[in-house]
Amino acid sequence: MADDPLQERVAALEERVARLELRPRAPQSEVFWALEGLRERLTGDGEVLFTGVVDLPTGEHYAWQQGAATAGLLEANWADHAAPYAALGHPVRLTLLRAVLRGTRSAAELQETAGLNTTGQLYHHLKQLTATGWLQAEGRGHYQVPAGRVVPLLVLLSAVVPAPNPTTTQE
Repeated sequence: MADDPLQERVAALEERVARLELRPRAPQSEVFWALEGLRERLTGDGEVLFTGVVDLPTGEHYAWQQGAATAGLLEANWADHAAPYAALGHPVRLTLLRAVLRGTRSAAELQETAGLNTTGQLYHHLKQLTATGWLQAEGRGHYQVPAGRVVPLLVLLSAVVPAPNPTTTQE
């Protein structure tokens, strides 16, 4: 049954897994591999870099990298950028964003997921998230997290969700 599409897909997946298992792994002593790569590129007094590769339960795939010079960040007026953080400061909005990343996209499903009693409550929160760029409408009553916000959102969350084995150093 070589013409069976399911068998062909399973065989292709088995081949990919076998190749991945053969890849050499970095020694555990290379704890700061991303930091060392950044240090090699530094030209000024420091830089902040965040990056990520994300495969969502929806099948969407995102790769993202962004860096900023430390001096520019310290000189910027942080108050000018408070609105996007404020929009994340409500448990219902965080619930909505997590639901959208997991594949719940319609307003009706989001209302149910967040446990909101009225559409007015839902749209109040959706308005805050869309106005600050954390969500965008993708058709009548459907929402998505814009591609350029997926990894930054997860980076912000990773900064406050306790990591099981954080790696830090002060030089």
